[in-house]
Amino acid sequence: MYSIRTFLSGARMDIRHVPFASAVWFTGASANVQQNSVEWQPWQLLDRRDLRLPVSQVLASVLGRTRQHLASRNSAFDGTLQQPSGAQCREIASRLRPRFEVALGAADYRQAREQDLQHFLDEQYEALDVMEAERRVLFTGAAGTGKTFLALEAAKRASLEGLRVRFACYNRLLGRWIQRELGGFPGQEAGSLHRMMMDLAGVAPREDASESWWSEQLPLLALEALFEREDPADVLIVDEIQDLSEQAYLDVLDLMVKGGLAGGRWLMFGDFERQSIYGTADGRRALKERSPSLYERGLYRNCRNTPRIGRTAADVSGLADVYRGFRRPDDGVDVTFAPYSSPEEQERMLARVLQTFGDERFQNDEIVILAPMVEGAAFHARNPALRNRLARYGEHGKKVGYATVHAYKGLDAPAVIVTDIDAVEGERAESLLYIALSRATDRLAVLAHRDALEQMWANVTREKRP
Repeated sequence: MYSIRTFLSGARMDIRHVPFASAVWFTGASANVQQNSVEWQPWQLLDRRDLRLPVSQVLASVLGRTRQHLASRNSAFDGTLQQPSGAQCREIASRLRPRFEVALGAADYRQAREQDLQHFLDEQYEALDVMEAERRVLFTGAAGTGKTFLALEAAKRASLEGLRVRFACYNRLLGRWIQRELGGFPGQEAGSLHRMMMDLAGVAPREDASESWWSEQLPLLALEALFEREDPADVLIVDEIQDLSEQAYLDVLDLMVKGGLAGGRWLMFGDFERQSIYGTADGRRALKERSPSLYERGLYRNCRNTPRIGRTAADVSGLADVYRGFRRPDDGVDVTFAPYSSPEEQERMLARVLQTFGDERFQNDEIVILAPMVEGAAFHARNPALRNRLARYGEHGKKVGYATVHAYKGLDAPAVIVTDIDAVEGERAESLLYIALSRATDRLAVLAHRDALEQMWANVTREKRP
């Protein structure tokens, strides 16, 4: 009480005629006063029994008893005339508890998102148990069900056991990211399978290398190197196996691990139904022919997207019942759909969405622009202010990165803008759209031609029919 009086006086407030009194409240104990004290009155000592009444009512009672007590001790005290005015009360409250705002900066939002995405679900704990119990496991699940997350955890655990691990995937950008994530763990060889095969064979592609060089000649060169070197890993981990299920790739993977695909220790992760845009029509069967004793486990809960993003990605792509639930709560923010009729109109919408994401505290390097083709809206942007903000993904630094959906497959970003959606017809186009939309963890905007947007709504209607 005296400290408060001194503090307010030091703030040059005129409190000479303001009465002061004190009380103490032991909210978790019973305070039994055996006799009167010269230090306090019985009503100044509160305990947990007083919590039965509303707090405001208890405090009002203490104030009333205080006025009576002060009047009994000082005949000059008048409880009405001497009480502080409304202006004084507001000033006292302002001095004792100033108004303040909690402002979360961009770094705070980034850290909160990353922490939110690093928690295991019960389903994932069960998957980790399966990894320990089975030597060969194929995990299947839709986008965002935590496949890459589990693959990384398995690689780290194997490293801690002192095992040598080969971790392969299809996409180059994903391979680089995996390399960075596993950089501090010994015994790890990670990256895209094509990069691994080039390193094994000691070759580099020509600028005009054909598709057959990548899918046929390079695997043969890698097989020759593996036969000569005989240097298999203890554990093989493959992400995006649906895109690596060609026989030539499976031949290479077979020699990369001790015991081969039939008897070795391996984990593979993929989505054969919704994200197979490079592999064979029936990659699962091709893998099971190589390893008849594999154990298959499904993943069904979305760990990446907010519910609105995850459901929208599935609905507009014509996919039903993709997820059995979502780990993340609904943040109340819908996906943004922006129809365009011309490239100029799409560029204006792109600039507008980028401004909106910036206003929501997303940094440039947290935003990714995806298009079905290399030369999309971001590539062709003419507005100087917009162009200066954009750069090719992987070279973007602190700018907004843009990439094709194919190149970005397997990765995700807090905010994603999908552009150049001119058609959504056919299974391949729907799969590509699903992959693009499911990359976003927190914000998603889709810039689509008006005709394509109508097809999306038709997909939604089709999937929701009884």
